[in-house]
Amino acid sequence: MLTATLAILDTDGYGGLSFEAVARRAGTSRPAIYRRWSGRAPLVLAAIAQRLDIPEPPDTGCTLCDIGESFGVFLTAYRSIRPEVLSALYAECAPDPELRTRYLQTLVEPARTAVGCALDRAIAKGDLRSSIDRNLLLDLVGSLVHYRAMFGPEHLGDTEAEHAIEMLLQGAAVDYGALLAHSEALKQQHIGGSGNHHVHIAQ
Repeated sequence: MLTATLAILDTDGYGGLSFEAVARRAGTSRPAIYRRWSGRAPLVLAAIAQRLDIPEPPDTGCTLCDIGESFGVFLTAYRSIRPEVLSALYAECAPDPELRTRYLQTLVEPARTAVGCALDRAIAKGDLRSSIDRNLLLDLVGSLVHYRAMFGPEHLGDTEAEHAIEMLLQGAAVDYGALLAHSEALKQQHIGGSGNHHVHIAQ
């Protein structure tokens, strides 16, 4: 049923999704769906949560690469959801405190989690200042992704994500130049090898 829900959201958007449509596509009945989900919003939240089940953040030993890659992994999954689906879903969830909390947990927290582990490692290694407000930094990352999807013409792009991470880390790093040099050295080692880092932080 969740796969059928995602397929309908991809083709018809939030407005085109109904329990009848999901039942037809999944080869089941409306009562079967109602037994598991009380309404359209809970069903869609469950489906989106399945799509945003991202893997563990990488640990390559390169702070800039790990943070950028963690952000990029989440963005790849997040951009698979149509922006109008996100805004319509939030409009339905906002009046209900429980649904609103579930919306935030499903669509905002994954971005924080994806980058949070990499930030924690960087702080522990001494690459980022221990005095930074970790939660505020994660709020900036998560809110940027969500704001662009909700109110912008399109999702945050790769280049914009790269620049955003660069600006944030220039203010948080103990020695941003050293981190950048380390990232560039590792990138050169990978050229002609098995692969490159997916997200490159430019100077």
